[in-house]
Amino acid sequence: MNNRFRAIFEIIRTGHWITDSVTKELKEYDIYEPQFNVLRILKGAKGKPVSVNTILESMIQRSSNITRIVDKLSAKGLVERTLSENDRRKMDIIITKEGEELLLKLNKKVAAFHAPMENNLSDEEAVTLYKLIRKLKGETK
Repeated sequence: MNNRFRAIFEIIRTGHWITDSVTKELKEYDIYEPQFNVLRILKGAKGKPVSVNTILESMIQRSSNITRIVDKLSAKGLVERTLSENDRRKMDIIITKEGEELLLKLNKKVAAFHAPMENNLSDEEAVTLYKLIRKLKGETK
C-alpha cells in the first residue's frame, strides 16, 4: 500500500471514528450525528427559515434522507416546518425553542468529547494538518 493511499484511508477511518463517537455521545438524547448537524445548521440561520436543499448543501455528510431526518426532528418538537411563502412546493424549516435548548446540551457533550483531542496536536500541527487536507482536496485557499 503506498503512502498516499494509506493517508487517504486514515482520513476516511478518522472521519468515521469521529462521526460514530459523536453519535455515541448523543445517544442518551436519542439524537444521531446527522440530526445534530441539522440542528446546528438551523441554529446558525438565526431564526430565518431554511429550505431542505439549503440544509443538504450545508451538511457535513450529505444525506439523501434529509427529509426523513427533518421529519424525525419535527416529531420530537425540535424543528417546525411550514410551506414556503415564496414557493408553495418547498418547506421552510426553523429550529424551535426546545431544539435550541437541546442543542446547548448537545454542544456541551460534543465539546467534552473533542476536549481531550485538543492536546494531541499543537496549534502549528493543526494548521499544517488543515492545509494538507485542503491541498489533498485540491483547495488551495
